[in-house]
Amino acid sequence: MTVPPADPSGGSDAHEAPGRAIARLVAERSIVVCCGAGGVGKTTTAAVLAAQAAGDGRRAVVVTIDPAKRLADALGLDGLTNDPSRVDGSWPGELWAVMLDTKGTFDRLVERYAPDETQVERILSNRFYRNISAALSGTQEYMAAEKLYELHEDERFDVVVVDTPPTRNALDFLEAPARLTRFLDHRIYRALTTPTRVGLKVVNVAAQAFLRTLSRVVGGEAIADAIAFFQAFDGMEEGFRARAQVVAGLLESADTAYVIVTAPRRDTVIEARFFAQQLVAKHAPVAGIIVNRVHPRFAPDRVAKRGRRGAHRAELEANLAELTTVAEREAAVLEPLAAELSSTPIATVPLLALDVHDLGGLAAIAEHLFR
Repeated sequence: MTVPPADPSGGSDAHEAPGRAIARLVAERSIVVCCGAGGVGKTTTAAVLAAQAAGDGRRAVVVTIDPAKRLADALGLDGLTNDPSRVDGSWPGELWAVMLDTKGTFDRLVERYAPDETQVERILSNRFYRNISAALSGTQEYMAAEKLYELHEDERFDVVVVDTPPTRNALDFLEAPARLTRFLDHRIYRALTTPTRVGLKVVNVAAQAFLRTLSRVVGGEAIADAIAFFQAFDGMEEGFRARAQVVAGLLESADTAYVIVTAPRRDTVIEARFFAQQLVAKHAPVAGIIVNRVHPRFAPDRVAKRGRRGAHRAELEANLAELTTVAEREAAVLEPLAAELSSTPIATVPLLALDVHDLGGLAAIAEHLFR
């Protein structure tokens, strides 16, 4: 499969088809997950896809897991919170945006599954909980999946577009529900949630050895906080386990489309191929690929007709030759990805003269991507 070039003159049918295929994703699916390495325009692309859905008359919400303000800036908002904010625009549908608040999402889950207000207060005020709810490895990824589920179930929205962290962390996002379930079934966790009358002395011998070692590293007070948290959490596991299974099913659903966002650089293409392979292994095929910041190629006959004789002609021809070399090098870098995913639509967006920082910039990208 040949990667279609970024064509500033209007494009051919071969170039338009991938864009139309990706446009159908946001017109038909209920979840579109954008994955890719950092620095490839993934956040902006997610906003463009959501705006396209709003342009189709759908009620779209885009959620970013990236704490940077790039999404808010692109949408012309002062900032984003864990609750959807509506974006003003002229589209027939609606566009909303959210930035994940890991702790706030975790708090809501605790409030949902705790049997009473007393247990909610015990957990939310626990020092160990306050630390893990915002900083523990894997917590953000699971809460991102939970936020996706929450928005998907929200009757205000027809489609959720997700801007994930850079590629390998995005894999954590996909695997987070299964990891939570494994954790809840782990014997150490079960031992820690066993109520006892002897403080840190738990029933399981393996857990005792584990805690003694851990106490020497982090201190006995931290361990006491951890055990207090786990014991306060006791009885809520089934709710969390059931929810994790539902979220995992949603991520594997045929109604969820995975779009890889990349750029014509060797490192980002390697990341894109890695993620594509992981998705295939999980039986979640890549629905589309978007390549940003591609150098355009110009047809020689068009250049010859438009070229003017003069003192600068040789310099312009040298510039054209250099651009052509760069474009050919980019196509060569992308070719292994195109060959590996030969049946997947690959749409390109040319390198733009200006950075995208508002709705007008998003519309400019959409013009190249979907036309």
